[in-house]
Amino acid sequence: MSKPRSLSLAAYRALSWGVPKPPGHNTPPRPAGELLWIHVANVQRLRAVNDFCKRLQQSRPGLSILLTVPPDADLTRWAGCDMELVPLPDEKTGAARGFLEHWQPDMGLWVGGGLMPNVITRAAERGIPMVLLEGENDVRVAFVGKWLPDINRYTFDCFRAIHVTSEDAARQIRRLGVPASKVALFPPLSISPTLRPWPEDELIETNHALAGRPVWLAAWVDAKEFISVLSAHRQAMRMLPRLALILHVADMSEAAPLRKRLETMDLRCANWEDGDMIEDMTQVILASDPEALGLWYRVSPVTFMGSTLESGIGGHDPIAAAALGSALIHGPDVSGHKSLYDALDGVGAAREIRTATELGDTVVELLAPDLAANMALAGWQLVTESAPQVDTLIDMVQEHLDQHGAEHEGA
Repeated sequence: MSKPRSLSLAAYRALSWGVPKPPGHNTPPRPAGELLWIHVANVQRLRAVNDFCKRLQQSRPGLSILLTVPPDADLTRWAGCDMELVPLPDEKTGAARGFLEHWQPDMGLWVGGGLMPNVITRAAERGIPMVLLEGENDVRVAFVGKWLPDINRYTFDCFRAIHVTSEDAARQIRRLGVPASKVALFPPLSISPTLRPWPEDELIETNHALAGRPVWLAAWVDAKEFISVLSAHRQAMRMLPRLALILHVADMSEAAPLRKRLETMDLRCANWEDGDMIEDMTQVILASDPEALGLWYRVSPVTFMGSTLESGIGGHDPIAAAALGSALIHGPDVSGHKSLYDALDGVGAAREIRTATELGDTVVELLAPDLAANMALAGWQLVTESAPQVDTLIDMVQEHLDQHGAEHEGA
């Protein structure tokens, strides 16, 4: 659906003109067939978008997806994605045109703010259906166009639908003059965990070996956190003498030297990977296989997510732990998955601690059955409640793609 140009847009394009660069040697070729273009404005949203892409491609085999990031994005910080990331060109008229001529997407999804008028308006003029997700009143206008009226309104109006996560964001966008019928409240994309089933007989056997003892798990523990975790365990054992710690190390090579350290600390240890039996007097169960966390999250009602107590690592993904029914504890450095931890903290599914003493106290507190169960339920609800909304979004994308394909066949 071509849109008439405004005088402001014509002036903006003239002032922000740039000679388009031909695709370089590192630019991937356009894949054959149907192509969905998704732009991710914020690195914190990449994991959820990546999860959405996998689910969408399962529903629509043969669909290719182009993931773009802001022009100035440092790709070394955009880790954890299954697809190649392509930076958008700078906010220049010629560059936007060259981008669209090379990729020729069948549809576009823009996730977040940082809207770039040149590429968005040109996509709309080409009849590419565009949908804005998690919309914000945030348009990245080139400096030369900041004095031109209507650029923000015209950019938003290029989207066929605008999804926002708050009424305040909806109000700001409507005030620009965007039709209210385009703007709707919609929850943000979230991760739907894919959980590998665990053999029931092994789960029963492990629970039987623990014989109803209180248990907590410390997962992905970095070497710098060993002393803090073990000190917290000693402290908690003063209140819960039969308490067992499942200590999962982030670096598998640390398991053997850690066992020697445990022996010098007079902590009775069983190394799971070596086939040691869990006995009634075992105080620490040492583990290092990441795959085995599927068992330990199921066994333990409380999990400390390691690599968060000391700065510099940024933590690990907490979704599987929450989905498998563990109440969560974490340290202050969750920069690698901040939005997930913030959401879990917000619904009461996780607690932040800053010291070994706080960790020990919190473990004892959360091992009260009702409290751990309530936190686990809150976490499970958070990671599963968005599934119907994601299905709705997948249906909407498929409808737009079908309609776009039919229009091109009839042209």
